[in-house]
Amino acid sequence: MKRLITASLMIPAVLYVTLLGPAWLVFAVTALVALICYSEYCTVVSGYGVSRSGPVGYAAGLLVLAAKPDTGFLVMTLLALLALGLSLRAHDLTRALPDAALWLTGIVYIFGAWKFAILLREASPHWLTYALALNWVGDGAAYYVGRLWGKHKMSPVVSPQKSWEGAAASLVGSVIFGVIYLGRFLPSVSLMEAIALTAVANAAGQIGDLAESALKRGAKVKDSSTLLPGHGGLLDRVDSTLFAMPVVYLKLYLVSAFFS
Repeated sequence: MKRLITASLMIPAVLYVTLLGPAWLVFAVTALVALICYSEYCTVVSGYGVSRSGPVGYAAGLLVLAAKPDTGFLVMTLLALLALGLSLRAHDLTRALPDAALWLTGIVYIFGAWKFAILLREASPHWLTYALALNWVGDGAAYYVGRLWGKHKMSPVVSPQKSWEGAAASLVGSVIFGVIYLGRFLPSVSLMEAIALTAVANAAGQIGDLAESALKRGAKVKDSSTLLPGHGGLLDRVDSTLFAMPVVYLKLYLVSAFFS
């Protein structure tokens, strides 16, 4: 019940921002969500003995969100150098490289992925809505089908609750949604493109879900936080979205690069 109540409150607010909100509101909400996700990521990786990055990490993440796409290489190079420089503060220098790697990974994983939300919204409000909603539909289908009929475990070491039946339901549910939504609001996308794109984005999202589960299991924590009743932390709710959004944007990028 908590899960349904939380979703019923979140989804209308998110749809308003993605479909109707001005650009500044989209950026502000994306930045806030990314900051919360990064805070939860830092909490999880602290279980690996890594110290929290502090204000520098949050500032670096906001820089990634604000940077122009054509400056990405410069920004990420500077952040990698900054991560290595900050790692010199470690009292135990055997932790220098792992600290730098986890700090940089968090910036790319969280803020880098959310950057694609801004880029998708610039392309069309419907591209961003599609990229977010395909995971809502897929996660919901996987949750309920997995609970009722899930018998074959997908990855018992990483996530004992996930089943192949749930994964299949997630894929089918997402594809049905993607075909209907793209056909209605982005009709330039052909039926085969809609099926292929949604299937790949859903698969990426399921990998993202497992990846975050692996992070938590390695850190010996159940949830990234208790922010959302019935869901755990915000990062637990959007872990699949972080992997799916770059895949959706890649489609737009390739079309722009080769067919414009």
